[in-house]
Amino acid sequence: MSGDRTPVGQVRPSQLLWTYGPGALVDLPNLSVVTLGTDRWEKSRCQPIDEQRLLAAVKRVLGPQVESLRVPPFTREENVERYSAESLIGVPVRPFPRWLRCVKCGLLSEYDLGLFECKEHFKPERTRFVHKDCTGSKGDQKAKDADAVPARFLLACRDGHLDDFPWHYFVHSGPSGCKGTLRFFESGASLQTENLWVKCDTCGASRSMAHAFGKAGKDNLPACRGRHPHLDEYGERCEEQARAVLLGATNSWFPITLSALAIPVAVGSARDIVDALWDDFEDVEDKAELKGILKALKKREAIPGLDDFTLDEIWSAIKAKRSGEGESAVDAADIKGPEWKVLTNPHPPTDWPHFLSKPVAAPKSFEKGISSVLLLERLREVNALLGFTRVEAPEEGGAPEERPARAALCKGAPEWVPASEVHGEGIFIRFDLAAIEDWEKRDAVITRDRHLTGGHRGWRAARRLDPEEHYPGIRYAMLHTVAHLLIRELALECGYNAASIRERIYADTSGKEDQAGILIYTAAADSDGTLGGLVDLGHPENLGRLLRQALARSQVCSSDPLCAEHRPEKDRSLHAAACHACSFVAETSCEFGNRYIDRALVVPTLDETGAAFFD
Repeated sequence: MSGDRTPVGQVRPSQLLWTYGPGALVDLPNLSVVTLGTDRWEKSRCQPIDEQRLLAAVKRVLGPQVESLRVPPFTREENVERYSAESLIGVPVRPFPRWLRCVKCGLLSEYDLGLFECKEHFKPERTRFVHKDCTGSKGDQKAKDADAVPARFLLACRDGHLDDFPWHYFVHSGPSGCKGTLRFFESGASLQTENLWVKCDTCGASRSMAHAFGKAGKDNLPACRGRHPHLDEYGERCEEQARAVLLGATNSWFPITLSALAIPVAVGSARDIVDALWDDFEDVEDKAELKGILKALKKREAIPGLDDFTLDEIWSAIKAKRSGEGESAVDAADIKGPEWKVLTNPHPPTDWPHFLSKPVAAPKSFEKGISSVLLLERLREVNALLGFTRVEAPEEGGAPEERPARAALCKGAPEWVPASEVHGEGIFIRFDLAAIEDWEKRDAVITRDRHLTGGHRGWRAARRLDPEEHYPGIRYAMLHTVAHLLIRELALECGYNAASIRERIYADTSGKEDQAGILIYTAAADSDGTLGGLVDLGHPENLGRLLRQALARSQVCSSDPLCAEHRPEKDRSLHAAACHACSFVAETSCEFGNRYIDRALVVPTLDETGAAFFD
């Protein structure tokens, strides 16, 4: 670029967490750029977000040096003068890939070799590169500037590396002394990879792009160089196989995030107590000294929840923090445990304007299965970006050591991480634990559990993971299915689009208190999440009607009998009687990627009638 601060386009702040974060490619109309690391962002323009529970969880993953969660920088006005200070607010980017292609002559070259020139425009989205004085592929046309577009092929690997496609290496079938100019051209009517070719003008070597994919790609592409373009560095030797990906492909960047609801409670575990009050606990030498400190802290009400933990629990948490234990893993209970305590409180506390709730009665005819309903009239969700992966998505619920390598957001240890807060409303449904436990003992439910467990084991074994780990349980599958059926039904009546409605499943049975509940809520960055339409449908008369409609609609699927007879253990899948026609929702709405769903656990189906929780 001709300047260090040339505006090239716009994205929403929330997209810098979910789509275009550090290391991601932004495919603009005329350019392709990579978002640089957070160490290059202007921290002073990133406003902090106060959410201590989430910050404590982030510290356990990224280290205690993380000081804050911050919103990406954004302009508060829509029409901003081009040369004003407000117009320069944003995140830094750099053109990537470096290789460009002339649309007129097919010339392939790096943009920094001088063959292409950046043409700035007063409208940022029209800034582009041009091939100066192009005379066509045969050199017989009048010299004229021609547009240059990014070469649409890249290299990526599972360790989060991203690199330019090795054009010279590829066309010459390996290392070569030939440094001739390259041309990219099409040979057929369609744009399939076998009809896309690259050719060297000097030696005449040519090759189809079909040789860069699949099994042939392993033999025709070089080893991964460990490049991180958003950090301007090459990592240590990478053992992963580099593979060709297309510019704009969805598997080139997957965010790794943590989210928490802003509830009126500061801590959820003894470790949270220690993290929040580390300045008081750092120099404690024994339990006797700790006892005196705790007495003083309780007297001045230093932090809510301090009375919930014993002296031994806090002392163990202090020793664990000093030894570094638990720094790399955050269990779902660490985030959802405190939420469950507040949502199931007979008199939920209020934290205006972030948390406002109202208990209502369970819907009529559903009292046996549902013990209570809580309407969340105001709700705030905070999301933090921890890193990202490429090629393979991070598996939700899996152990950290089994997930693809997490690429860093910046050089060194981060002092802050990008975050966003969204406001909305929701409905929390608490199921009757006695009814759940009786249902889990049925023979038909045990059989369905065996089917799902078989699919779970096969799915993990195919990915070389421990097949016995991280099965969420049959209770989770049932609650998850109910949440999906309700989301589909609510989207038809509440006025929100289906992708604006999300879920949180509370089904943990490993803690002090068994959980059995679902939270269906909206969380949007604009007014779409706070219109009141969802809460109104949570009143007993409305919720009962919607539940009956959802259950009736799900008994028969348009894909039956194939859907109802599906056995997950046969094809190593993670769902039983479920498909897009009956119970799947948008990926952004589901917390587990449409996995562990089975209609037969909720309603009678054509194949199974004895496992339904709702008769």
